[in-house]
Amino acid sequence: MTTHEDDVWIGIDLGTQSARAFAVTARGVVAGHGSSMLTSHRADNRHEQDPEQWWSAVAAATRQALVEVPPRAIRGVAVAATSGSIVLLGPRGTPVTPGIMYDDARATNEVSRVNEAGAQLWENLGYQRMQPTWALPKLLWLLGRYQPAFHRLTLAHQSDVINRRLVGREVATDLSNALKTGANLITGAWPEDVIHALDVPENLLPPLVRSGTRLGPVCATAAAETGLPTGTPVVAGMTDGCAAQVASGALRIGSWNSVLGTTLVLKGVTRDLIHDPAGAVYSHRGPNGTWLPGGASSTGARVIARDYPSDDLDALNKTAASYEPAAPVCYPLVSDGERFPFVAPQARGFLAGEPQDEAERFAAVLQGVAYIERLCFDHLDLLGAPLHGDLVLTGGATRNDYWNQIRADILERPVVLPENAQPALGMAILAAGADRDLVTTAADMVRVRAVIEPRPGSPGRFRPGYLRLVQILEQRAWLPAATAEHARKRTSR
Repeated sequence: MTTHEDDVWIGIDLGTQSARAFAVTARGVVAGHGSSMLTSHRADNRHEQDPEQWWSAVAAATRQALVEVPPRAIRGVAVAATSGSIVLLGPRGTPVTPGIMYDDARATNEVSRVNEAGAQLWENLGYQRMQPTWALPKLLWLLGRYQPAFHRLTLAHQSDVINRRLVGREVATDLSNALKTGANLITGAWPEDVIHALDVPENLLPPLVRSGTRLGPVCATAAAETGLPTGTPVVAGMTDGCAAQVASGALRIGSWNSVLGTTLVLKGVTRDLIHDPAGAVYSHRGPNGTWLPGGASSTGARVIARDYPSDDLDALNKTAASYEPAAPVCYPLVSDGERFPFVAPQARGFLAGEPQDEAERFAAVLQGVAYIERLCFDHLDLLGAPLHGDLVLTGGATRNDYWNQIRADILERPVVLPENAQPALGMAILAAGADRDLVTTAADMVRVRAVIEPRPGSPGRFRPGYLRLVQILEQRAWLPAATAEHARKRTSR
């Protein structure tokens, strides 16, 4: 399909605190944007939202985004939402339960049943075990309380609720959102044996399609509420994390997106499914048939906000430059326990060595996060993941130019900084790629802010500190010996 400069695609990101909408041109220019706040109810380990508010917030955000966009220019729309957030719908598509959110952990009793019934499939898919926050255990919890009261129920992920309202009828769900509900991403189907073993009604689960598939046109009712033209193609979206990866432009085999925000999250692109026996890495399915492996560490930029809440970070950056490398080695954890590049619930953050002053302590923190980032890539290399493509850095920490440089130095490779990596942008790109090659579409729409090269001599400066951290993690029996040895081999090349 031929695109034109004035064509516009709409990307919607239904998050936890707000709904956001972007109207994006074929060259990646944001022609309009809007947002609308959401409210939550939290109690103990529960987190709920009103599904009707999901729709009203999306409609309001979309209307704002389209104020100055000519209706004739709009070519498609796609929706991202939080992963594992679900609701049960009645026969007419009306929510009959609250929206159970992505981090709701009430299904502690149900998760053991899920892991027993699907043990072999979860192992085949690479994530080994489900967690109480995943959608399938929460679905069992809901069915145990609501099924007797209704003759026919339908499971809907958060994004399904929006897509159904946009199209005006039942819709398929995408494989990205269905991962945590137990979809077999290898076959693209629901695992009938597992679903039967868990007593889930056959007609409860929606059909499955790959992200980027057209679901139908915007109906007249939705058009009146959102401002989208009637007939606009609605494209199956992705989880918010995968949407952000699309927005980064890291879509070619061997490319990676490293997101450094509150925590550190890596997502990449592989041709084949990556298996991690430890379960630190698991994979989504890409819109173009690729796999999107990744993992989330418990280190991250929240350490800076926690330990330096009122400090002048610009001044600290300047003084930290005098300590390259810092003498102490830091393992800066946001919270107890590690998830990636190794799984160690008993892991705790530490500072090995005594800093001369606060500047050196700060330098050790910045370098420590980058060391863990490097260890993530060493672990991925051990698993056979290709790493030869672009490395794109996104997340709030990329506002720190000095930290970006340190990361490039320690990783010993150039890093790419895009102008915008919001999930809403990713969904606009996905909508635009429904009739084109997605990699080419992203290359046209992702705008690069900068490319940072490692400084000369940086490997010699930072390798000793990295290897010392690897040694300490191994000695504490948190880091497996195989990963530690592989890290040493890669560093000595």
